[in-house]
Amino acid sequence: MKRKATRPILITGAERSQAEQLRSRQVRYVLMMSIRGVCLLLAAILVGVKAPLLWIWLPLCLLGMVLIPWLAVILANDRPPREQYRFRHKPPEADETPQQALPGTPPPRTIDADG
Repeated sequence: MKRKATRPILITGAERSQAEQLRSRQVRYVLMMSIRGVCLLLAAILVGVKAPLLWIWLPLCLLGMVLIPWLAVILANDRPPREQYRFRHKPPEADETPQQALPGTPPPRTIDADG
């Protein structure tokens, strides 16, 4: 039986490589500009067939053709956010006492020089 490849657990605070970040931004940019192209084609088709409610659809397509490139450029030039909460476990609070490994056992003694 073949095991699925699992994603490795990250134990470092290092970010993704520059090449990975660039690739993801490029894919997002191309996808958004493709949506803009679809808006342009849809507007041309709607005008060509004189669709009903053209006064609603045409401004929506034009709004998409103006806003999507603006957002695509902003998002393509932005780096990904830092992962603040990488680990799922919560660190113990300062005022919490740690739990004992075995219940009912006394805590270990501390021997000082004073006695």
